[in-house]
Amino acid sequence: MSGIVRDVPRDPRLYNEDLAPTPPERRTWSTYNYIALWFSMSMEVTTYMLASSLIAGGMNWKQAVGTILLGNLIVLLPMILNAHAGAKYGIPFPVFVRASFGTRGANIPAILRALVACGWFGIQSWLGGQAIFAMLNVLWPQTANQPGVLWACFLGFWLLNMVIVWRGVESIRFLQSFSAPFMLIMSLTLLFWMLHKAGGFGPMLSTSSQFHSTGAFLKFFFPSLTAMVGYWATLSLNIPDFTRYAKNQDAQIVGQAFGLPVAMTLYSFIGIACTSASVTIFGEPIWSPITLLGRFHQPFVAFHALIALLVATLNVNIGANVVSPSNDFANLAPRYISFRTGGLITGFLGFAMMPWKLMSTFGSYIFGWLIGYSGLLGPVAGIMIADYFMLRRTRLDTDSLYRPDGVYKYSSGINFRAIVALIVGVFVALVGLAVPSVRFLYDYAWFVGFFIAGAVYLALMKVAAPVVLAEPVE
Repeated sequence: MSGIVRDVPRDPRLYNEDLAPTPPERRTWSTYNYIALWFSMSMEVTTYMLASSLIAGGMNWKQAVGTILLGNLIVLLPMILNAHAGAKYGIPFPVFVRASFGTRGANIPAILRALVACGWFGIQSWLGGQAIFAMLNVLWPQTANQPGVLWACFLGFWLLNMVIVWRGVESIRFLQSFSAPFMLIMSLTLLFWMLHKAGGFGPMLSTSSQFHSTGAFLKFFFPSLTAMVGYWATLSLNIPDFTRYAKNQDAQIVGQAFGLPVAMTLYSFIGIACTSASVTIFGEPIWSPITLLGRFHQPFVAFHALIALLVATLNVNIGANVVSPSNDFANLAPRYISFRTGGLITGFLGFAMMPWKLMSTFGSYIFGWLIGYSGLLGPVAGIMIADYFMLRRTRLDTDSLYRPDGVYKYSSGINFRAIVALIVGVFVALVGLAVPSVRFLYDYAWFVGFFIAGAVYLALMKVAAPVVLAEPVE
């Protein structure tokens, strides 16, 4: 059976129980689990706000849906490619990336990914706290405009996340399997409520495009497309953290190929339709669902809708923003940092990154946060895929991934060719921030970084010593 590995020497510098290859008896995730994973992670506040920001930026609903669908079909490719090693060898992302960056050098991309996840954790925790605060305002209006209550809600939501992390990955699978159908029902309820208030789909989707020329549209479209890809650029790296539990390759490929584009497009349409309807109802596009719900004066509807938002935020925060950095921090010092300890580190760093500033406007969200970090992670994805598929032809020596003297030791555990490729890719992707004449490079940050870093890595590795291929795993 593909994916069975030999006994791994337990070097405490590179190994602990959380980083060890997943044994066959624990590979229980089916196609449904991956579909549920994507539905639960897609149906949350930041996806809604991702879609609604396109309406607020001037697109009509058809342009917004098309942009989101295209972006998610693009990011699906690196998602499935990087997922392959997880399903085949049962290894998480920080172990998989040792093949290309070295057993020590892997800490660099792992920490880049972890820091971005910490930022997302902070954003989701802040939004979850806002949802709790809004529910309290519905029940006890006197709590409105009391910052202390808002901060108490934020900290309470943070603690809830930590409790789930402490219970382990199987509690995550249970939570997502249970809540995915619940979130679909609640989201459709919100959609039909807005449909009723707007007076039908005609008025609801009547907001026209604010772009009066093809050039003006494309100037907004291409950075927005990069942001759509950047939205899941994080998970496209650490998807092995989930596919290591797959029953087989078909389970993760079919589950993801259906779950990601369908879930994102469906829930994005809800955000697009509701934001478009807000123009009809209130005379302005309201991109935050929490703010939108606050405009209605039906406590029963608002309260239940906010509960749905809260459950969705909890799902994606655990699934996308805690699992990966917990493993990444554990990879720094496996002897001292467990998955649980890594989760606690994620929580504190997420708070320190001041998420209330990252989400201050739709412009800072799209053109600052999403595009900016995509320029950091796109190069990592390019290097990983080039190494695993083009150089190693999907063959890894799993034992050597956990040994400092194995085939992935390179120079004292660091593959400097990968580091050089990463630096070049990040520099070219982000140079447009400082040099206005090449701003277009920043607008395409993920794509530029992905292809530049991948090409540089292949060129440098071709002039190096021949890559040692592992024996085929049977």
